Amino acid sequence: MSQFDDRERAQEAKFQLDQELEFKAQARRAKLVGLWAAGLLGLEGEAANDYAKSVVMADLEEAGTEDLFRKIRGDFDQQAVELSDHQIRAKMDEALAEARAAVAAGQ
Repeated sequence: MSQFDDRERAQEAKFQLDQELEFKAQARRAKLVGLWAAGLLGLEGEAANDYAKSVVMADLEEAGTEDLFRKIRGDFDQQAVELSDHQIRAKMDEALAEARAAVAAGQ
C-alpha cells in the first residue's frame, strides 16, 4: 500500500508542477503577444511594456484564450490595425510555443 501512496503523491506533485509551468507559459505568451501588438500599435519603450502588462491582465479575466484575443482584436480595430483574426490567433499560437519552450528551459 505504501508504494501505491508514494506513486499517487508523485503523480499529484507532477500534475501540480505541470499546471504551474503551463500557467507561467500562458502568462509569458500574453506578454509576448502584448509586446508584438504594442509594436503594431506604434507603442515603444515603457508604453509598450505597460500595454503588454494590460494584455497579461486581460488574459486573466476568464479561462481560455478568448479574453486575450478580444483585447488584441478590440485594440487593433480601435487603432485601425488591419490584421485578420487568423493572423492574430496564429501569432498567439506561435507565442505560446515560444513561451512553453522558454519555461521548459528554465528561462
